[in-house]
Amino acid sequence: MALKSTIFKAQLQLADMDRHVYGDHALTLARHPSETDERMMMRVLAYALQLPADDHRGALEFAKGLSDPDEPDLWQKDLTGALVQWIEVGQPDERRLLKAAGRAERVSVFAYSSSALLWWQPLANRLTRAENLAVWQLPADQSQALALLAERSMRLQVNIQDGTVSMDNGSRGVELTLQPLMKPRER
Repeated sequence: MALKSTIFKAQLQLADMDRHVYGDHALTLARHPSETDERMMMRVLAYALQLPADDHRGALEFAKGLSDPDEPDLWQKDLTGALVQWIEVGQPDERRLLKAAGRAERVSVFAYSSSALLWWQPLANRLTRAENLAVWQLPADQSQALALLAERSMRLQVNIQDGTVSMDNGSRGVELTLQPLMKPRER
């Protein structure tokens, strides 16, 4: 018998002073049976960091991710169905990233774990042609601390200022600093 996803609910209060994005968001996350709390919370972090200021070009949504190899972890589609953002969490392979870069206006990867730099080193030069790709790495100790905030029903306060992310669930808080591994080229 196949295991079913576990549903998590999060009330996310976002104050992103760097991008001037503020608001309260009710999130429903389906955690795949093979997904860890660490990866799920990285998806929540990616949502907070990539949430657009408005929905004029479509809403940022959680996609099927692990459940469907043709979908990212999060995406934003405009009203015509065109992909505005394709967001991956973890360490996707080169072909997947190049395919996404050809389909979406922007592609972002949020890598984590102690092996993130080992994953990135051989890919860095091979992905330079993906001009719309941004890759960020969260140190393993910070992603592990982030995982400790996971609960079936969460109230999360996320503050972003000067590149530092503070996330708090009322009883525990973490400070996160993502390191850029690749930035998109200016057009």
